[in-house]
Amino acid sequence: MKTIHVQAVMTPFPYAIDADASLRQAREMMLEHEVRHLPVTRDGRLVGVLSDRDLKRALDPSLGLPSRDELLVDDVMIHDPYVVETTAVLSEVLMAMADGHFGSALVVKQQKLVGIFTATDACRSFAEHLEAEAEEPPPSVA
Repeated sequence: MKTIHVQAVMTPFPYAIDADASLRQAREMMLEHEVRHLPVTRDGRLVGVLSDRDLKRALDPSLGLPSRDELLVDDVMIHDPYVVETTAVLSEVLMAMADGHFGSALVVKQQKLVGIFTATDACRSFAEHLEAEAEEPPPSVA
C-alpha cells in the first residue's frame, strides 16, 4: 500500500491571523474566506489556532464575557495546537486527529506554517480515495 503524506492533501498557504487581532476581525476573516480554522501567529511565529467553534463559544452572551471588540484572538485561541511536519504520514495524522478530537492539524516545514489539514480536507481526501477505488477493475480470479 502506498504511503500518503499530509502535504499531498493539506490546504496550502492557509489564511492566518495575528494573536493581537480582535475576535471581530477573526470572525470577519473566517466569513470572508469561508474557513473554520485560522492559524494564529505572533511576530511571524505560529502560536496557536482559532476555530469557529472556539469563537462562537467565546461570543456566547450567556457567558458574560467582554464583547468581540474587546476580546483578542489570544484570549480564546488554542495555545497548543496539533502541529505536524509536511512529511507526516496521513494515516497517523488522521488517527491522532480522531483520538485527540482535533478539528485541524497545522502543517509546518522547518517550523514555518505551510498548510492546514482539516476535517473537511480529510473527508474530501477519503471521498477521492473511495472514488478512485471504485474505478479500479476488480482483481482477476485465477
